[in-house]
Amino acid sequence: MAHLDDIIQQVDETLARHIIFEMNTLLIALSNDGELTREDRYTQQQRLRFAIAQKGHGHHRSQEDEDARRERLTKDGEII
Repeated sequence: MAHLDDIIQQVDETLARHIIFEMNTLLIALSNDGELTREDRYTQQQRLRFAIAQKGHGHHRSQEDEDARRERLTKDGEII
């Protein structure tokens, strides 16, 4: 169980940093970790996948960022 505890801690620390590159790197490393059970590996990978998806969908954007994005994407009232 010590290895699983180390992995959980690594995932926690990676998620706390909010850096997608690090999340993806750990996601790949977990795929090749033969010490974890399939279920434990899947659970930790899902935590990373969920965080990547949430970050990718812009849940951390401010309203100003959203307004600026919409302005860039619209021209003459139409989304380009």
